[in-house]
Amino acid sequence: MQKKLVFVLCGCLLSFGVFAQSNGIDGILQSVEYNNKELQAYLKYIDSKKLELKSNNNLPDPQVETYYLPFGQHSTGSYSEFQVSQTLEFPTVYGARNKLIDGKQQTLQFQYEERRQEILVQAQNQCLELIYLDKQKSVEQDRLARSKKVYEQAEELFKKEEKSALEFNKAKIAWMQQQFKVQDIESDRQNLLLSLKNLNGNIDVNWNLSGYATDAIIVGKDNLWQEKLAKDPKLQQVQQQEVLAQQTLSLAKNQSLPDLSLGYNYQGFKGENYSGIYAGISIPLWNNKNKVKSAQSNLQYQTVNTQSATAIIQVEFEKQYNEYELLLLKYTEYQNTLSALSSDVLLLKAYENGELSFMEYYIELNFYNQAYDTMLQMEAQLQQRKSELLKHQL
Repeated sequence: MQKKLVFVLCGCLLSFGVFAQSNGIDGILQSVEYNNKELQAYLKYIDSKKLELKSNNNLPDPQVETYYLPFGQHSTGSYSEFQVSQTLEFPTVYGARNKLIDGKQQTLQFQYEERRQEILVQAQNQCLELIYLDKQKSVEQDRLARSKKVYEQAEELFKKEEKSALEFNKAKIAWMQQQFKVQDIESDRQNLLLSLKNLNGNIDVNWNLSGYATDAIIVGKDNLWQEKLAKDPKLQQVQQQEVLAQQTLSLAKNQSLPDLSLGYNYQGFKGENYSGIYAGISIPLWNNKNKVKSAQSNLQYQTVNTQSATAIIQVEFEKQYNEYELLLLKYTEYQNTLSALSSDVLLLKAYENGELSFMEYYIELNFYNQAYDTMLQMEAQLQQRKSELLKHQL
């Protein structure tokens, strides 16, 4: 029974670990989105701007007027008058303006989404950089262990006078340099964790990832572009400007209709009074002159500008995708070549067997180490290129 319980607990812990790993970066990004101070402030700003926009469609204040005329020469008694009136634009104007306000509010939301994605992709790239540094640190620690072993062997042979002091000093310096590399990587890690903490509202991030959650392969450039057209807030803002221009034209046309005034009027003197409905209408001669033509010209401009701006963004997207594909090809060739080699092990055996001097061993090992480091850098660059290309999915 106890064994079964242990197996169940281990299974649960393993499942939890896999879940945490597969959702690691996503969990960090959710935390950054919730805690980031700039995004919190931006949301408050958007709320205030939305309320300000709504206030632009309010009715003007009603007017109350009264007259009491006791002075002067008259035989009919003091004259008094009271009037309450409300002036308003033609009713369809408010509907057109409300659509325009909704469009401007949507633009604010797109602006927030663009900034949100910029911050999240920054956080994501820092996570990817941390994963790269962790992988590089693991490699450098293995190299450190080998360099220490070589140094200890050289020291032992030096004491036996089987190695020269020059060979011994070279091994010692190589070991020391390897220690510095590990220290430098750890320093870079800590700096990245501080940057990530800052993005996370100055709250520490629980970092426990050991590798990339997915490979760097992206399938289907055309499908990706269509998805980007539908979801990318930068493109949505470009398209929204054309929508706003159309709504502005609709509002300008409706504002060519007359304003209306409605109210109640009371007049009284010498025990007699008159009361009734007050109504008025403006004559739209000059107030809206050229506004419709201006809105039409602006719509024509925005239509062409949407096409131009979209084409520019598409060209930039295709450049990024082509660079990504070229880098993926290079990385695949490096990976296929280096994965079949065990050069560091073979070189160490050759050195231990006396087939290579220390400098020959060091130069050959450094050549293969640089090749492997280049492959790790390419892998990290691919992950970050993928992150940029899929930014609209965040």
